[in-house]
Amino acid sequence: MEALQIFVAIFILALASSLTFASDPSPLQDFCVAINDPKGSGMSSLQILSFFLSYLCLCLMNIQTCTGYESYDLSHSYLSHPFIRHLYSSFSNINSSFFLLLLCLLTENSAKMQSLAKQMTSNFSGLHIRKNTSNTFGSTVTPVNVAQMPGLHTLGISMVRIDYAPNGGLNPPHTHPRASEVLVVLEGTLHVGFVTSNPDNRLISKVLYPGEVFVFPVGLIHFQYNIGNTYAVAFAGLSSENPGVITIANAVFGSNPSINADILAKAFNLDRKMVKNLQSKF
Repeated sequence: MEALQIFVAIFILALASSLTFASDPSPLQDFCVAINDPKGSGMSSLQILSFFLSYLCLCLMNIQTCTGYESYDLSHSYLSHPFIRHLYSSFSNINSSFFLLLLCLLTENSAKMQSLAKQMTSNFSGLHIRKNTSNTFGSTVTPVNVAQMPGLHTLGISMVRIDYAPNGGLNPPHTHPRASEVLVVLEGTLHVGFVTSNPDNRLISKVLYPGEVFVFPVGLIHFQYNIGNTYAVAFAGLSSENPGVITIANAVFGSNPSINADILAKAFNLDRKMVKNLQSKF
């Protein structure tokens, strides 16, 4: 019976681990991933495992421990399940406090998992509406990532709609540090391309018509340019729920604080006055 108790405890730890270690295939942020409410996040699998090992050590020393959980409300969450109630009753002749304590720790996450389940049903609407492209670049990107749709969390996918003004609407050179992108044109004619990494810096480009698809590999600089005289629309899927975006010109000439003009002048082989002029535009 003691072996069965240990087996069930390890089984529950395995279930907890599968929830704790679920994650995006790539980092969710530039620097780290944080929890907004650490006090209500429950115990991690590592904490539960540490407690489990401590309990075994105490048992080996014949120290009575883990008392006070015998009166835990069996109608609560996981404990209300017939299988769990059966396991609990099977431990009636031995100290089942540790088994109950593990379930107590797991039920701390019950409300959060129910909340996440509700978020998973969330949706985003409005991608059928043409967006205003009256701006400097003549384009508008409408993202649908984890910020707009929490249900995408840990799924590793997101998408965008991109609208381009006629005669030169541009989605300027940029990169996604955490995702590859596959783009399909719905309306208009786009000249698209990306540049490979050093030392080749080879431009791979193509003119796309409605129904045609192009792929931009993760991290590479790419662009789309409307060469037609009508509005253009494209949709793109990305391989992260939070792909990130770095617009090259904005990052280089519009950083905050500004990069030293002498550095940029030397890097781009430009006059310092021209660099200052470019920085003033961002």
